[in-house]
Amino acid sequence: MAQHPMLNTAIKAARRAGNIIVRASRDLDLVKVENKRHNDFVTEVDKAAESAIIDVLLGAYPDHAILAEESGASANTEAPYRWIIDPLDGTTNFIHGVPQFAVSIALEHNGVLQQAVVFDPSRNELFTATRGGGAFCNDRRLRVSKRLRLNECLIGTGFPFRNVQQLDDYIRTFSLITTKTAGIRRPGAAALDLAYVAAGRFDGFWERELNAWDIAAGALLITEAGGLITNFHGRNDTAEDVLESGDVVAATPKIFPQLLALVQEGYRLDAKPSSTAKLARATRPAKTVKP
Repeated sequence: MAQHPMLNTAIKAARRAGNIIVRASRDLDLVKVENKRHNDFVTEVDKAAESAIIDVLLGAYPDHAILAEESGASANTEAPYRWIIDPLDGTTNFIHGVPQFAVSIALEHNGVLQQAVVFDPSRNELFTATRGGGAFCNDRRLRVSKRLRLNECLIGTGFPFRNVQQLDDYIRTFSLITTKTAGIRRPGAAALDLAYVAAGRFDGFWERELNAWDIAAGALLITEAGGLITNFHGRNDTAEDVLESGDVVAATPKIFPQLLALVQEGYRLDAKPSSTAKLARATRPAKTVKP
């Protein structure tokens, strides 16, 4: 199956960054680490990987805009195309030698997600999606899981590692979901967690206060694999507020309303989706907020 030229460019960029990350992982004692803020780290590897990605993307498409985790937003915010980049999602795992991290690259056109790449260099797993063209892992078509009952489901999540004031709400939600599911996992790289929902490895996922670069590629993977993704209110006309708010609930269509209800109960939110049709509209890949 022929791939879109822009997706091919994103794959090339992701693999180049992955090579940098894998080489550095062989001698972690030499990697310089900085603390951006509480429990939020950046390494010279993040920066080198991001630079390599941007070089590839702008080398092919010099007029495109960039939103990247380490270097921020480019000046040409009016450009119709924008790349959203996380060069190393799961930096804390990487620093400790835990092989659960990924490169995440997404492309918007006029605010609508079009292409997505999540690359796990440790396992050489390449997750890709093109709007309207489906989602794949190493050329194998992805579909979300077919489980119908929440008590059979494995759910992914992320701890509130920066804003510990959210711990009470999180623990309450964690407790609710733990008692209703087959298990919860917190691997530590949200882009991969979302890719795992698309691949049917997780049946659902929730987390608060993520960034656009954590979510963008995974959001397109999930929708192209037949899943649903919204913010915690689950009532938006588009997926715009998912990237804007950073509060994410994603799951298979049958599990989604069950998981969303528990998240809303745990975080004491009143808003509930009005209908399945409304939910379907809410999960369409759509605009992010301009930087």
